[in-house]
Amino acid sequence: MTTKQPKHFLSIADAMKQGNGEVSIRGWVYRERGSNKLKFITLRDSSTIIQCVIEKDIVGEQKFTSADKVQMEASLEIHGTIKQDPRAPTGYEISVKDFTVVGSSDSFPINKDQSVEFLADNRHLWLRSRKMTAVLKIRSTVFGAIDEYFRQHGFYEYHSPIFQSIQCEGGSTLFEVDYFKQKGVFLSQSWQLYAEPAIFALEKIYTISPSFRAEKSKTSRHLTEYWHAEMEEAWASFDQIIDHAEGILKHIVNKVLEQNQAELKILERDPQKLIPATQKSFPRMTYDDALVILKKHGMDVEWGKDLRTIEEDVLSKLYDTPIVVTRYPKVVKAFYMKEDPKNPKVVLGVDFIAPEGYGEIIGGSEREADIEKIKDRLIAQGEDPKQYEFYLDTRRYGSVPHGGFGMGVERVIAWVCGLENIKDAIPFPRTMVRWKP
Repeated sequence: MTTKQPKHFLSIADAMKQGNGEVSIRGWVYRERGSNKLKFITLRDSSTIIQCVIEKDIVGEQKFTSADKVQMEASLEIHGTIKQDPRAPTGYEISVKDFTVVGSSDSFPINKDQSVEFLADNRHLWLRSRKMTAVLKIRSTVFGAIDEYFRQHGFYEYHSPIFQSIQCEGGSTLFEVDYFKQKGVFLSQSWQLYAEPAIFALEKIYTISPSFRAEKSKTSRHLTEYWHAEMEEAWASFDQIIDHAEGILKHIVNKVLEQNQAELKILERDPQKLIPATQKSFPRMTYDDALVILKKHGMDVEWGKDLRTIEEDVLSKLYDTPIVVTRYPKVVKAFYMKEDPKNPKVVLGVDFIAPEGYGEIIGGSEREADIEKIKDRLIAQGEDPKQYEFYLDTRRYGSVPHGGFGMGVERVIAWVCGLENIKDAIPFPRTMVRWKP
């Protein structure tokens, strides 16, 4: 039996919105089972899944035989009648009148009980899973929210080079590249040093771009290639930078709660855990305050030491929103961070630490304006100030107060989604031990 196919295919979600009548959909086989008279196929597309019932008496012997050979991840076009059915996985069911196998699938390698390594080796196929699809949708929302926030606040999108000769941080975490036999060329750790010159033209700038850090880390929080959302603003005070960082996190979470309830449900992420970040002001404390709190919880951190993951975890679990830690010791922070005029031992730097043990998600500062102080800090860190002449020019010619921050987008996604590992926050994670597929 054949039925003339309508020209227009609906997404599964739109077909469910229609609710009844004839529909045509297309997608991939998510689940399949059946008997000698009935075949149940759960079809998925990018919107959701739906149960489709193929009956031998309706489609005929030949069609039913071909349906019986359909395996997981085969691609199909289906025409039939949709109706509500509370027994179906998503509350709707399609009685199939006709179908076409567009692409066969023979023994799809991923099933229920696969190891983490196997899924990593087959990442190109694992992206099809409902979990990864949900994460990727939320990831898209997060990227869109970042763009929206900055554009609503008058920022221009600006791009720094990926190949750079100078960096914000130490050489031990740099990826050096073979750049036409030239030495001293590295993949970008951050746009910042090449972004600061642009604030004298555009004043308020942002980017979302990849960054690369050769950290010898195998933790659940680190990637060697990740996406960085960064901003830089002329005339901005330290407090204004902090306000922007809090504002963008609130905006991101609000957008995810508005647009991705279905995806949060698939990920079994309780939306209630995210709501405080949209409604409460984030607690703000100095580094000194943090040490006092940590001591009360049995952790005696020597002043001048950076906060480690273990200390951040303790702090983060005391609050249901990100927390804001400011005024870190100068010795543990980058050369471009401005000394606190009230205490030259600390800098006007800030870290945002996510709740639930997800660690630092934003780091920023007001920038140092004094050329001599910048030179001294570079020398103290083993760098040659002559290599930074173009950067120092930004202080020689019309310098203004300014600052900015960088946000690890995958860390934000991991927190919002409630992921156990940051590797699931990006389509193809790159780490010390994995650079393919």
